[in-house]
Amino acid sequence: MTDIRRIVIVGGGAGGLELATRLGDTLGRRERARITLVERARTHLWKPLLHEVAAGSMDLDAHDLDYLAQARWHHFRFQLGSMDGIDRVRRVVLVAPSFDDEGRELISRREIHYDTLVIAVGSNTNDFGTPGAREHAISLDTPEQAELFHRRLINACIRANAQAAPLKPEQLNVAIIGGGATGVELAAELHKTTRELIAYGLDKIDPERDVKLTIIEAAPRILPALPERLSKATESLLQDIKVQVLTGERVTEVVADGVLTAGGRKIPAELTVWAAGIKAPDFLKDIGGLETNRLNQLVVRQTLDTTRDPDIFAIGDCASCPWPGHAHPVPPRAQAAHQQALHLVSMLGRRLAGKPLKPYVYRDFGSLVSLGEYSTVGNLMGALLGGSIFIEGLFARFMYVSLYRMHLYALHGLAKVVFDTLARWITRRTEPRIKLH
Repeated sequence: MTDIRRIVIVGGGAGGLELATRLGDTLGRRERARITLVERARTHLWKPLLHEVAAGSMDLDAHDLDYLAQARWHHFRFQLGSMDGIDRVRRVVLVAPSFDDEGRELISRREIHYDTLVIAVGSNTNDFGTPGAREHAISLDTPEQAELFHRRLINACIRANAQAAPLKPEQLNVAIIGGGATGVELAAELHKTTRELIAYGLDKIDPERDVKLTIIEAAPRILPALPERLSKATESLLQDIKVQVLTGERVTEVVADGVLTAGGRKIPAELTVWAAGIKAPDFLKDIGGLETNRLNQLVVRQTLDTTRDPDIFAIGDCASCPWPGHAHPVPPRAQAAHQQALHLVSMLGRRLAGKPLKPYVYRDFGSLVSLGEYSTVGNLMGALLGGSIFIEGLFARFMYVSLYRMHLYALHGLAKVVFDTLARWITRRTEPRIKLH
């Protein structure tokens, strides 16, 4: 009897968790391979939802998924920890020690052996070394950061409502640096939730007068990576709800009470969110001698294996994958991570059987941007559509919500998604519309 091959996946985001789940259900269940997922967090939340957690319209505790439970249900193993090195000669992943909340060592440094390694550690916000960004701005890379912003928002409103003195110029102002999808969606969600929050007894605050939201974008327009028509429609909707949009403004410094721009402008703000630019985690720069680009992304072939080691693959935002016919690589989008995970499920099966890998081809299905209850806009693409079509309103909102349901379907199957959706619909009628703490 031959040894069971060891497939190790590092990173439990959308791509990594979907891959572990599907491989567990196929190769792991039949004992054709031993699947191990390594992740530093204990629970999973779909990253595109973090702006809702930050705004308070989503309760993290009701939507996160326990990795240990998912591993048991889907025949893979979960290892808590952070990869900080690779020994390619010995084929081991080096995992840093884990500590509890009191700083005591929980799990000591260890090594995890692999025959095939898949790196899916995602991306972080790129502050480009801007002075004050790390000290005074919050990024929305993790659920913990999103909850931190929400607590500070709640405290800012309570403080403003209780004080006898007039509001300072920056009080209850939120500056969002970056006019991409995250920044735009956060602004719209905050516009709604701040008004709902103030309705819960904070009667000294006038949301129309006292709460100001500002999006600051260095490019000539918001959503610069998406079609111009979508950008214009989104900006028009933001203007309708009085969200200030500043384009062509490059941030040079973040200070305690605002944001400074290259044009000499200061935007007063009590809370600042940095949502501009992404890069792969810094630890990938020199890991295992693998090739990386200026954004720390691992450079992979079209078959998704790294250029310097055919036993190591990379998917999602941490990978720079060629896109034939385009000057730039596959864009860092959730749909790309999902597609790459699906592709690797079949390709790793072929690899175990000694068959050659087939190239991955990215299919762009378009983009959707949600402005909460106000509207949703987007463009759908595909051969059946004959190119790209612009959508807006209820149908676009339905498509946007469906993206999350598709992620849940990949993790749980149809029955659980249906029952879970019904349960949430019922409980929403008995709870506040926003998280109040």
